[in-house]
Amino acid sequence: MELNKCKRCGAFFASSHNVCPNCEPKDIAELSKLKNFLAENDCPNSIDILATNTGISAKNLNRFLEQKDFSSIASKLEIGNIGNISIEL
Repeated sequence: MELNKCKRCGAFFASSHNVCPNCEPKDIAELSKLKNFLAENDCPNSIDILATNTGISAKNLNRFLEQKDFSSIASKLEIGNIGNISIEL
């Protein structure tokens, strides 16, 4: 077993999963909520709108959308290009 850092809460734990045993039920519930929302609604055009409509944080949505189950949906969403922000002084 390897020591991992939980993608949700940051706690260290020994397992091969991405989240700790305390956060795993939360991930399962949010994945179910996301799948139900997408089955019943049109896919919004941004992560922020999806987060607002589902109550799932953008951080967790981005993590979920990396999964192959959501690859077609992830390509439809506008994910902010933080690196392209310019600030004029």
